[in-house]
Amino acid sequence: MASLPATFLTTMTLDEIRELIRVVTDTGIAELEVQRGDNRVRIRRATRPSLHDYVIPAEAGAHRSEYVAEPSVAPSQAVAGAAPALDPLSDPTLVTVKSPIVGTFYEAPSPGAPPFVRVGDIVKPGDVLCIIESMKLMNEIEAEAGGTVVSKLIANAQPVEYGEALFAIRPA
Repeated sequence: MASLPATFLTTMTLDEIRELIRVVTDTGIAELEVQRGDNRVRIRRATRPSLHDYVIPAEAGAHRSEYVAEPSVAPSQAVAGAAPALDPLSDPTLVTVKSPIVGTFYEAPSPGAPPFVRVGDIVKPGDVLCIIESMKLMNEIEAEAGGTVVSKLIANAQPVEYGEALFAIRPA
């Protein structure tokens, strides 16, 4: 077996990384990881899940047990008499909780545990809404305003970008 140059085993050039990105893009593979010595590069294709918007019926009372979360439907799928879906990102009365970092969204403290909050829950400032894992650190995301959670905009265990909307809250 031929021996490789020492630089091949320890460093990776920017051109080589660009080529790896091209391979991932061209082949459609979801993730690629290459390690050379102490250097490691992981390339993961971003996939966006469909957003899950929820509507809280206007006739629901102030108690959590009276709230019913309904998935929004496209107009062509709307049932006669059903409440129209709200767009939480365009409603100026709602407070949008945005991701302060890039990472992975988790709705619960551990797998199998109940979520921190559900649509319809009443939260107060400082309540933990979710966790975003970034660089192996778990960052709790807290509510900045009190009110009712009217929409969860990210599916569990999905990647999020800086500034991406996570929740919509109707202030109390």
